[in-house]
Amino acid sequence: MSEQECSPADKYDDYVMPITKGYDPFTVTRANDTTMVTTEGDEYLDCFSGISVTNAGHNNPNVVAAAKAQLDELVHTCSYIYRNEPVANLAERIAEITPGDLQKTFFCNSGTEAVEGAIKLARKYTGSKEIVALEMAFHGRTLGSLSLTGNHAYKHGMAPTVNDVVHAPASYQFRSPYGDLPASEFAEAAASELERTIGTHTSRDLAAIVLEPVMGEGGIIVPPVGYLRRVQDIAHDYGALLIVDEVQTGYGRTGTIFASEQFGIEPDILTQAKGIADGLPLGAFTASAEIADCFEAGDHLSTFGGNPVCCAAALANIEELETGIVDNVVEQGNWLGDQLADIEAEYDTVGEARGLGLMHGVELVASDTSPAKTAAVVVKNHARDKHGVILGVGGYYKNVVRFQPPLTITRENLKRAVDALSDGIESVER
Repeated sequence: MSEQECSPADKYDDYVMPITKGYDPFTVTRANDTTMVTTEGDEYLDCFSGISVTNAGHNNPNVVAAAKAQLDELVHTCSYIYRNEPVANLAERIAEITPGDLQKTFFCNSGTEAVEGAIKLARKYTGSKEIVALEMAFHGRTLGSLSLTGNHAYKHGMAPTVNDVVHAPASYQFRSPYGDLPASEFAEAAASELERTIGTHTSRDLAAIVLEPVMGEGGIIVPPVGYLRRVQDIAHDYGALLIVDEVQTGYGRTGTIFASEQFGIEPDILTQAKGIADGLPLGAFTASAEIADCFEAGDHLSTFGGNPVCCAAALANIEELETGIVDNVVEQGNWLGDQLADIEAEYDTVGEARGLGLMHGVELVASDTSPAKTAAVVVKNHARDKHGVILGVGGYYKNVVRFQPPLTITRENLKRAVDALSDGIESVER
């Protein structure tokens, strides 16, 4: 490298807005399936999937081929002015794979845009304005979606956000104020608290309740059986819609195409992004024909939404997921859950291990069970530097080590990741 040349790291410092507190100390140049390769030629096992995105594996050859073929035909028209086949075919396919009577889809570019559009649609359909979201939830960082996000860490310097949003306690049993209740009793207590929030913090002009079936950024929080069905009933009792944010949980992540299926709920509006196109930027929200048709010309639009290349990739991605990848999620996810339960039993530093499918979190705690934020970072860095394994860190308290690998991961590689986690926890306890 000449004196005039700068490394990508230097260019990031000089020209990219500093929106994170720090990057991993390498630059990725290529990736394949579950492996990322740096400019130095070092290989890492990716167990975070670019924040739960590359569900069918990095550079899945069939998804890449579909995108390349579409690039040769049509890149952009604005799909809301001129019709094109990839958008039409993908919308039809989504109607086939989503739960309940969801039928019509609006395409955008990201999860936060999908959430914003879903809120607009709910308000238009119901004629009401107020929204209930959950504490610890994450729904995006634009001002509308940020208003739904129940974490102060994302809101510093950004207030005021959208009005008429209130937050109810999350179904977070590990630090529950109700004590050690059986799951069914906790589900009822958490749902009753949500209904109490409606009574005390709204005027009952309720347009929607918005929630993630499994909280991602909140710390991989899986609700107890019965909770989501109860919340769905509460929403409908108040004349509101249930918006289910499956941006992280969708497209096979939890062992079914959508997590809603496992909890026995049928969303009124379903938001999607991340895993929808295996890395190409695409978001969507889907509703029944009755709800969707309340949108009139001019109510909503996206210049790049429904890009033909991204939609072609998404179609290929769905086909890939249905060839056995989702079955692999169930098999490997069950094994991973058992292994993490053993780690929870073995180490005092682990407060709780929890998850569903290939979406698991390990909450680290200090001796007094307070959140161990520093320990989570140490474990993450140890796995990366000593074992070449990339894990995530998240949670409301930033103390949860996250497993969200490509859904194609093998048992051998999953064991390597579990061993890296265990070794990292041992290094903390030593």
